[in-house]
Amino acid sequence: MSKALVELIRNKFPDAFVETHSQVGDDTVVVKSEAWHDVCAFLKSSPDSDIDMLIDLTAVDFPEREPRFEVVAHMYSLDLGHRLRLKTRVGDAKGENTDVATLSDLWGSANWMEREAWDMFGIVFDGHPDLRRILMYPEFKGHPLRRDYPADKIQPLVEYRKVDNIDKLPPFDANEGMSFGRQTHDKTEEESADAELFGDN
Repeated sequence: MSKALVELIRNKFPDAFVETHSQVGDDTVVVKSEAWHDVCAFLKSSPDSDIDMLIDLTAVDFPEREPRFEVVAHMYSLDLGHRLRLKTRVGDAKGENTDVATLSDLWGSANWMEREAWDMFGIVFDGHPDLRRILMYPEFKGHPLRRDYPADKIQPLVEYRKVDNIDKLPPFDANEGMSFGRQTHDKTEEESADAELFGDN
């Protein structure tokens, strides 16, 4: 049935249709970014597609090409039982001009998914009601799932907030703020013995 969806999109949006491919039985359609919302709205409202469930929405970074990012949506019809992967491409080589229309007005689940894609990749979803970080803290600099995010970049970059009349330790001590996702810890002799005992390397 997803093959029929591919042809449905091709016939309804011939100027927006970029390409299609299939892998392990899953069909993918790539459309132009300016038609992203229109195609999704059609898939949701058309009785021939009846896509009533947005399973997932994320992004992928291809820094060696332009447009650099792919926004990927996995969709499913509960009544008809077919699924489709829909993609669009945004962004220049510098990681700018990543704007694409939000789908949060079509599926409520897109709200948090798009916030995650903004947080991790810097994709800007135009019309989103509350586009702000969801995994990282507000002061975090950059988007950590971009391929050019420095592996040794020191985070967090949060200054100690001085508050009058409060007995509080700074939020980060000397052992925190290590390079994002690359920290290693030397095991103590006791931890090493436990690891050997329980077969944990």
